[in-house]
Amino acid sequence: MSEQTKFNELGAKAVAVSAEVKKVIKGKDDIIDRLLIAFLARGHVLLDDIPGVGKTTMALAFSRAMNLNHQRLQFTPDVLPTDVTGFSVYNKATDSFTYKPGAAICNLFLADEINRTSSKTQSALLEVMEEGKVTVDGVTRELPKPYIVIATQNPIGSIGTQMLPESQLDRFMVKVSMGYPDVESEFEILKSKQNADPLESVKEVASAEDIVAMQQTAEQVYVSDEIYHYIATLAEATRNDPMLELGVSPRGSISTARLARAYAFIKGRNFVIPDDVAAVFPDAASHRVILSPKARVNGTTVLDVLDNILKTVPLPKIEG
Repeated sequence: MSEQTKFNELGAKAVAVSAEVKKVIKGKDDIIDRLLIAFLARGHVLLDDIPGVGKTTMALAFSRAMNLNHQRLQFTPDVLPTDVTGFSVYNKATDSFTYKPGAAICNLFLADEINRTSSKTQSALLEVMEEGKVTVDGVTRELPKPYIVIATQNPIGSIGTQMLPESQLDRFMVKVSMGYPDVESEFEILKSKQNADPLESVKEVASAEDIVAMQQTAEQVYVSDEIYHYIATLAEATRNDPMLELGVSPRGSISTARLARAYAFIKGRNFVIPDDVAAVFPDAASHRVILSPKARVNGTTVLDVLDNILKTVPLPKIEG
């Protein structure tokens, strides 16, 4: 099989995964594609939204379409770090300790309402996300591949929530909000729920091995020096913008490049163009910047500022 044939087949499977999830989640095609791109970029996703808009259903639909072993943990104030990472239990028969895996030991982990639990438990999950492994009682264990975390949080101000600090938000590759469905989409949701669970209609169209192969293929997508410079210039613009107190971190720039590769892969190209960067930059940057008091007084949003930056930073001239 030629490299191009393999590239095309994996791309078709990625599109098929998206199509299966869209059977269940109505009117949110763009959100579904953005999550898939983050997964293929080896990133983790923070879904920031009100309860009941389908965050959990979306995660379950992805796990079914990709045939991934998944776990879900409801983060409440009494959840402990060991609930996430696992713990050792003494076995009297063998006179040794046996490791009991935590909820995060799977392919796709849904961390529900992460901003309702303690900062220590949040840190335990974020360490697992960053390292790709867990260490319990001095023994390090690799996580299954692929490893994807979808964390949900309710908007700040909801009862019992506490804001994630910037250093923790920075660990998520993208932050996405689903929002309410429109009338027609909600109509379809009501009809689909009438006689059966829509999740039962989701078919397995890819395997864990396919997802790893997609991730590896996306990493091989070519990025020119001009594109890298464009990403760096966008990041620099956020750091100098008077409407922002905090700009995009270098980790945000790296995430933008990885997302742009995955976006190009989904579009069937083995090279990144400026439009790919522009498409993914808001998702990679929106949770990594902080508005200035002036912007908040004027009613300016983060997306307004990022959109203006994309319009004012010159596009790179790529020869070829």
